[in-house]
Amino acid sequence: MRAITITSFGKPEVLVEATRPDPQPAAGELLVRVTASGVNRPDVLQRKGAYAPPPGASDLPGLEIAGTIAGGDTAELAAAGFKLGDRVCALVSGGGYAELCVVPIPQVLPVPAGLTDVEAASLPETFFTVWSNVFDRARLQPGETLLVQGGSSGIGVTAIQLGKAFGAQVIVTAGSDDKLAACQALGADVGINYRTQDFVAEVKAATGGKGADVVLDMVAGDYVARELQCVADDGRIVIIAVQGGVKSEINAGDVLRRRLTITGSTLRPRPVAFKGAIAAALRERVWPQIEAGRIKPVINKVFPAAQAAAAHALMESSEHVGKIMLDWTL
Repeated sequence: MRAITITSFGKPEVLVEATRPDPQPAAGELLVRVTASGVNRPDVLQRKGAYAPPPGASDLPGLEIAGTIAGGDTAELAAAGFKLGDRVCALVSGGGYAELCVVPIPQVLPVPAGLTDVEAASLPETFFTVWSNVFDRARLQPGETLLVQGGSSGIGVTAIQLGKAFGAQVIVTAGSDDKLAACQALGADVGINYRTQDFVAEVKAATGGKGADVVLDMVAGDYVARELQCVADDGRIVIIAVQGGVKSEINAGDVLRRRLTITGSTLRPRPVAFKGAIAAALRERVWPQIEAGRIKPVINKVFPAAQAAAAHALMESSEHVGKIMLDWTL
């Protein structure tokens, strides 16, 4: 099979197309003939040598795919409601930048009706992440306010749409007025330009001084202390990335007095059963909204798979709004 390999840790140019042996599914797995792969920040970190695959995972980058089922035990497939040839998308722990990929069956979802494979491949990584952190971990409720740091990212555009679909007010930060306009077109109620505005003051103003009930934080670093200043009593801050650094200095007294929660998670190393539970929740509660057109994939640019290096360069530029994709048919 064709695959995109990391020849050494470094700049995007270390991503090179090569030929790899076809993988074979084990018990509890199926084989997908991949037509599209999503590009995500963890892929960039892995390329730089900062985010190793978990034990047993493929060394190839790529955490989300779409295509058709090309192999697997027919009885196991049938038990999960699948058969050979079905169009599916899936979250994987690695190996997504390839024409063939093995996936634990619980992590596989049908392609939502009406979506292309490229659109379907843009869903798993961000939808699993947002659902797990915003709804399971932070328990966002209808009528609450969600603050999304980095609203124009792949995670951000997903969080905006899911937050609105489940009855929350959504406030986003982004680095340009154009990006904020794109976020508001997706349903964000309030946009804050973090380069020209103080998000603490703006969040307080937008909530009548109450603050946000849930903060989805991809920055960490000194953002955490500022988020404590604009989170509501009993509020929850969920950290899912540390682009601003791993160290934060906070007022612990604030956490005590106002009953605040600071939490976080990484999805990639979690067990199959955990990811399967998220997949089941998405299929029941989110996939019908996608099929009804209330939630839509947001794709910035599609690259031929052989141009993975260019896709990574765009990701690192932070000029995109939404997802960056690789197409194996181009």
